[in-house]
Amino acid sequence: MGTGTDRNNGVAPRLALERSAGVQRLLSQGRPQLPERMLSSELRAEMIVALAFIAAAVPLALFSPRVGGRSPGLVLLLVVLYAVTSRIEFDVGAGYGVPTQLVFVPMLYAMPPGWVPLLVASGIVVGKIPSYLGGSRSPDRAVAAIANSWHAVGPATVFVLADLGGSPRWSQWPFLLAALGAQLAFDVAGSGAREWLRLGEVPKLPLRLLGLVYLTDVCLSPIGLAVAFAAVGHPAAVAISLPLGGLLMFFARDRRARMQAVLELSRAYRGTALLLGDVVEADDAYTGSHSRDVVELVMAIGPKMGLDEDQLRKLEFAALLHDVGKIAIPNEIINKSGPLTDEERAVIETHTVVGEAMLDNVGGVLGEVGKIVRSCHERHDGLGYPDGLARESIPVEARIVACCDAFNAMTTDRPYRLALPLAVALDELRTHRGTQFDPRVVDCLLEVVAEDAEPPEPAVAERAGSHLAA
Repeated sequence: MGTGTDRNNGVAPRLALERSAGVQRLLSQGRPQLPERMLSSELRAEMIVALAFIAAAVPLALFSPRVGGRSPGLVLLLVVLYAVTSRIEFDVGAGYGVPTQLVFVPMLYAMPPGWVPLLVASGIVVGKIPSYLGGSRSPDRAVAAIANSWHAVGPATVFVLADLGGSPRWSQWPFLLAALGAQLAFDVAGSGAREWLRLGEVPKLPLRLLGLVYLTDVCLSPIGLAVAFAAVGHPAAVAISLPLGGLLMFFARDRRARMQAVLELSRAYRGTALLLGDVVEADDAYTGSHSRDVVELVMAIGPKMGLDEDQLRKLEFAALLHDVGKIAIPNEIINKSGPLTDEERAVIETHTVVGEAMLDNVGGVLGEVGKIVRSCHERHDGLGYPDGLARESIPVEARIVACCDAFNAMTTDRPYRLALPLAVALDELRTHRGTQFDPRVVDCLLEVVAEDAEPPEPAVAERAGSHLAA
């Protein structure tokens, strides 16, 4: 199993987009590359845990009942099989899994159980040799490989105390469950001890995420037991687990290739979004900087609204591109210093539809974002444009952008007025809560503003025109 460690185991939108939860999740699922030498604190922690493992494993091997095979050929075969399966890594939850249970369970029967932890440690180290020689993993991490073998001590201890080994029997199922539980407990304890020694504090293990990694061992254990039954009288038959391991390796490589393709496509969409954002800023500096500020606000509010990863990604894009349609609006209207005429307002209100059409031509995720952009000037009471949508019929991403858009517009200088004091802008949000703006979004925005340091208010001057964004 693995948890993503050494186990067998400048513009605001650019920064915000790089922090996207979806992309970070994809990046975190890549194979770990550990060519650097370990830090002294990390090496010290690994050495302590490794020495403790040896102190527990050696006596267990010396006093283990002499059941099972002991031929050098069988020992070598099992170590090599464990090494091979430890190199088959596939993404699971917060880390990655390895199908070593296919060999580990039969090993408990084929060899004296007390020997198994040392054989497992040997298999892990042997499996890492190609990485050490190839430079993708520092040789000093062999210490970590040994420290990472604690999971084998628990089941071996159960087998020794229960006098198991030799031929498997279905009547042993209570002890087998106990051995599996001991394996998971010793693995968690070993990993926790390493982190505690390295950081000096009790680690907060994300058990909900790590549970998926440990579920791999739970699911593969019955298959490993079936291999143990098949190997009764013929220990070398443990090798029949290799085809399944190969199949898992094929699926893992295929999944990583697909994941890389998704990541590259996501980068392409981000590049397109940033390019469009740069075009908007080149055409109208205020609109460009305004959009960047709105990105910062919406990404603080989105998680508070309970948006999932896909919604947060669309929210980022929508905030960055909600005014992209304004590049089709004449600059004399965009930059007009006085109130707009009815005809001019009708023209500027087309920018949401124009923005949707532009993004729809790009297609894919940005095509979906275009539908949000179209609704970014709808109102909670149904009096907005272009479609007169109301309440829940307005996409939640658009409701968030609309509120943040108006707040940022009120607190920045506009062609027709200076910025409002923060207190006045907040009063405007409260006044229009439930009419122009979604009440939940307003509450979250007020909470975000309260959490931030209050900025200095601009000097009071004559202010003309509406308090709210067009």
